[in-house]
Amino acid sequence: MGMIAAALAAFVLSLPAHAQRTHITIASTTSTEQSGLFRHLLPKFTHRTGIEVRVVALGTGQALDMGRRGDADVVFVHDAAAEKRFVDEGYGVGHRLVMYNDFVLIGPKSDPAVARGGDIVAALAKIHRAQAPFVSRGDKSGTHAAELRLWKLAGLEMPAPKGAWYRETGSGMGPALNTASGLNAYVLADRGTWLSFRNRGALVILVEGDRRLFNQYGVMLVSPAKHPHVRREPGLRFIDWLVSPEGQNAIAEYRIGGEPLFFPSAR
Repeated sequence: MGMIAAALAAFVLSLPAHAQRTHITIASTTSTEQSGLFRHLLPKFTHRTGIEVRVVALGTGQALDMGRRGDADVVFVHDAAAEKRFVDEGYGVGHRLVMYNDFVLIGPKSDPAVARGGDIVAALAKIHRAQAPFVSRGDKSGTHAAELRLWKLAGLEMPAPKGAWYRETGSGMGPALNTASGLNAYVLADRGTWLSFRNRGALVILVEGDRRLFNQYGVMLVSPAKHPHVRREPGLRFIDWLVSPEGQNAIAEYRIGGEPLFFPSAR
């Protein structure tokens, strides 16, 4: 009987530790998830801190909306204008720059619109004139927002009457790339997801290096003033780790085929 009581006591004492295991929820972009970056980073953070990280991968607009509802503790996205609005509205605090990469214009090797070159705006204008198949994420993500800004620089407001050449998928970067591969179409992608993408078919990078393709990522805590249930301390520990030398080195170490997908930029 004494042994049974001791076993039960040990079991009961073990429950609070399990029940109180610390975790945070991050609303982030599909590019951080589908590029494999989180599979590289998060085990390192959890090993260091014991904090479990649960990621919900969405387009940036949806990730920020998740933060506005208080359904996440941390938001990690890539749309500077939308991030500023989020902070200005009081939904985010402690915004930090974390890393950057760039967007690239992907298209068929045959390049029917003759879009290849170093000028992304000229390339989009050529695609429009040729009515060559173009795949848009159409999901209010950071990549979609960048695409719309670039179309505007080319003198085109999207969405507009577009015709069959312009296909909106309403999906993440991976599915959009799969659609472009199947249609042999043009698509704007972040370099990280492109490098990790395997179903390329006849697609290649046609435009890169234009300064207007710069792609900055930022992270912030969802405001505990707006949502008191936000896990403030573990959320801040994650943000602090990301911008620490250890976190920044972990970002720099992540490569595919020897090529870095993201470049640390915390300062």
